[in-house]
Amino acid sequence: MDQNLLDAKEHPSNTNMPPEDAESNQLGIFDRPLPCFGCGIGWFSLLLGFVFPFMWYYATILYFRNYYQRDPRERAGLAANAIAALIFSVAALVAVALIVL
Repeated sequence: MDQNLLDAKEHPSNTNMPPEDAESNQLGIFDRPLPCFGCGIGWFSLLLGFVFPFMWYYATILYFRNYYQRDPRERAGLAANAIAALIFSVAALVAVALIVL
């Protein structure tokens, strides 16, 4: 007889339990898709900001109010909006300064 079959007969059936991780209960949090077509509020706001730049400021407010605590996957997109809002603000100030002066 095959050695594996003998080993299977020697072990009781109730000892074959699936292994569990200490973090297995936390993995379900990130199984759900991100809002805004799956790319998250941050990246969606960044893309929409090229048409409507005030979306960058909205996402920057979310970033500074720690919205990413709800889902850490949002952090990079919201930070990108803060950078885009800063660049847009500086460019707008320079444009206004050149027009006025």
